[in-house]
Amino acid sequence: MAAVAAAGVLAVAWGLFEAGWVRLAEREVEVPGLPPELDGLRIAHLSDFHLGMPSRGERASARAVAWAAAQRPDLVCITGDLLSRPRGERLLLELLAQLPHPYAVLGNHDFAHSRDPFSKPAQLVSLEHGRLLLDERVELAVRGKRIELAGVDPRSWRAEQPSEFGSSDADLRILLCHFPRSLDTVEPDRFDLILAGHMHDGQIVIPLGVGRLLLAHPLARYTSGLYRRGDTVMHVPPGLGTTFVPLRLFARPEATILTVISPRASSLSTSSRTQGR
Repeated sequence: MAAVAAAGVLAVAWGLFEAGWVRLAEREVEVPGLPPELDGLRIAHLSDFHLGMPSRGERASARAVAWAAAQRPDLVCITGDLLSRPRGERLLLELLAQLPHPYAVLGNHDFAHSRDPFSKPAQLVSLEHGRLLLDERVELAVRGKRIELAGVDPRSWRAEQPSEFGSSDADLRILLCHFPRSLDTVEPDRFDLILAGHMHDGQIVIPLGVGRLLLAHPLARYTSGLYRRGDTVMHVPPGLGTTFVPLRLFARPEATILTVISPRASSLSTSSRTQGR
């Protein structure tokens, strides 16, 4: 029994440490039909801050934002669950002020639509710095080309109401949606790139030797990484904060710089490198 208790204490200690041990990653994403002018476009993708609850996720979020800002990306996109309680709003606004005009969507925790008994709804409807997209889309001019950014309101998603973005002939079409299942529900090839969140890479993970058991989402299909459906590619990051418990176990938080490139003749594989060990 003493050994079991000691193992439990060590697991909790490691989980607390890992919750603040953010991975800083740069990944290439191959997008079919990408105009040459947009080859090498760099997108900072952040997600799931979950601010407002005591957690080392605040440390991970702060370091992630500082690093992302220093990379001077072409776009900054944040995919939901910004807050777990209203008291985190001040810190959120301080973090967003460091970023070059971020575009963001909300997630289910921003409205306390979750099984987390500690979550409380926030009243975030706009940002002092940046743009919040609630079933809205904007078109940006970058490198002489047009980029569409469309953002899903999580309330519409949960009510199974279509966001009705319509068609677009922009040179690069990006969807921000907190929920990774959007890859299965959007019109095929309507968007070139989907940026999601929500999964935390399981947050508490048990290695099984032949796989991993994700306690938060044991049956989820899209948990972390890059996924493809036709000519659409989706990125799901591990996120930065925590829910239910302030721990992460074998599921480090991550901030990601995505470099969008044209497909190479050899394959549609992706490459990555990480910092901040």
